[in-house]
Amino acid sequence: MQRILIITTNCALLVLLLIGLPAATHDQVGNLQLSSAATSRMMLLAGLGIAAGLNVLAGLFLIKAPKQKIICWEWAGIFAAVLLVYYAYTRGYFNFEWLKKALLWLQHHL
Repeated sequence: MQRILIITTNCALLVLLLIGLPAATHDQVGNLQLSSAATSRMMLLAGLGIAAGLNVLAGLFLIKAPKQKIICWEWAGIFAAVLLVYYAYTRGYFNFEWLKKALLWLQHHL
């Protein structure tokens, strides 16, 4: 039962951070964007960091069963990986132009 609770909570948190937070902080009227992109980025980076940290704390102190500890550590790794990828993307270390080109190529050839 504890395993299902851990997975469900982390899935809900991931969806909330990746879909809900950008939707809530994105305020646009016509072609004019009213909300700050920097605020949205900082909130997402902070949320991912907090989620990773809470999973580490749960794995260290709150959860006693070894299998559930492994699940918490896996989720901490997932949140940390998403945090690193998002940080690298916002800093311009990589982009998704290759994906855009590949999808456009597929669209023209199918």
